[in-house]
Amino acid sequence: MPTEETIWLLCNAESGSNSDAALEALDSYCCDHGFNISRRIRFPDEELPNAKDLEDAGIGRLAIFTGDGTLNAAITNLYGWSGEILVLPGGTMNLLCKRLHGGDADLQTIVARVARGASRGVRPNVARCEAGDALAGLLVGPATSWGEVREAMRDMDVAALSEEAGDAVAQTAGGDKIHCLQPVLGRKGGYPLIEITPSHRGMQLDGYYADTTTDYLRHGLSLMRRRFREGPHERLGLVDEVVFESQQKRDIPVLVDGEKGEVSAGSAFTVAVCDVDLLATHHGY
Repeated sequence: MPTEETIWLLCNAESGSNSDAALEALDSYCCDHGFNISRRIRFPDEELPNAKDLEDAGIGRLAIFTGDGTLNAAITNLYGWSGEILVLPGGTMNLLCKRLHGGDADLQTIVARVARGASRGVRPNVARCEAGDALAGLLVGPATSWGEVREAMRDMDVAALSEEAGDAVAQTAGGDKIHCLQPVLGRKGGYPLIEITPSHRGMQLDGYYADTTTDYLRHGLSLMRRRFREGPHERLGLVDEVVFESQQKRDIPVLVDGEKGEVSAGSAFTVAVCDVDLLATHHGY
């Protein structure tokens, strides 16, 4: 029987994988592998923990079982903490979890790896902008409006769905496209959507275009299913810093790890380092 370690667990009932059955399974895996969950923090009903909360309780490891949006809020709220964060697949996409543990690692596998010491603390690169730090990825441009359609679908709001879908089609088809100003990359006419993916090599840029009606629909369906990478796109390159400009010099909408935000025209997106240790179990680290 492994030596018992006391940890806290943060979960979010609104996240994609936070069913009662999944939480029961997580409890069982933790118990079997020597982790004692002394406190369960249920966000958003309870506030996110800060460094002082954990330090005062003598906790050196926090497990987070949520989606990428809540993960982002929780991790950035703990910048400067001396402990370690264990990211678990509690959402729909789980992009940060896949980055740290590999795409095939399930909940039980990750807990088992950490229990036997097959992990280490890392501080991965993030993509930083005025709207915050993205640990998994940033979507930039007018086509991020499809995120509103997705939320209306999740909430079963038929009236909002119709309105948001019409706006999203208009934005993708004829909206204020963005282009890479510094460095100059990709199409001069710009893109309705650019994806930024942080990695140890820098920030990977992919431009998503919409030249035909079929492209518009493919983008919409891909974004609503949170599988936007299925939309038509092209690789723009790897950079440490990039400045985007919109055709109409307006502020630019973004999705930071899936959460809506906005940046001013001409502001920079840069590589930065996460300011707290995250446990990684994948050979990529």
